[in-house]
Amino acid sequence: MADQDTPSRRRRRDHSPELKRELVRQCLLPGASVSSIAMAHGINANLVFKWRREHREAEATAPAPANPSAPLLLPVTLAPDTPSDTAALPPAPQPCGTRAGAGSIELDFAGARLRLRGAVDQDSLVALLAALRSLA
Repeated sequence: MADQDTPSRRRRRDHSPELKRELVRQCLLPGASVSSIAMAHGINANLVFKWRREHREAEATAPAPANPSAPLLLPVTLAPDTPSDTAALPPAPQPCGTRAGAGSIELDFAGARLRLRGAVDQDSLVALLAALRSLA
């Protein structure tokens, strides 16, 4: 009976901001399992999900960069040419009601998406792809 009168000495663990950032970074990698990362560090998965949500909210409300006209550089990797693969692709369907020359090009690579909208001339596109290839 005396045991019920004494308050519990249980205390919450205080995780360092560095540990939180590292676990969130690991969770944001492609194919990462939040549950397995949390289990490997002996932390409840719900807590890691909370840290990840807080990280995303902080990024969404972060102030814009000092120089908004500065380009955002993303890593680019070009795959080797495989003419046999491109020959097997069917032609892309044309959406109804669009003007000739007004369209968009989307390239998905390494978790990033590059969108080119409007009229894109072939010479500019070839120059862009050649510049990207030279960086690889």
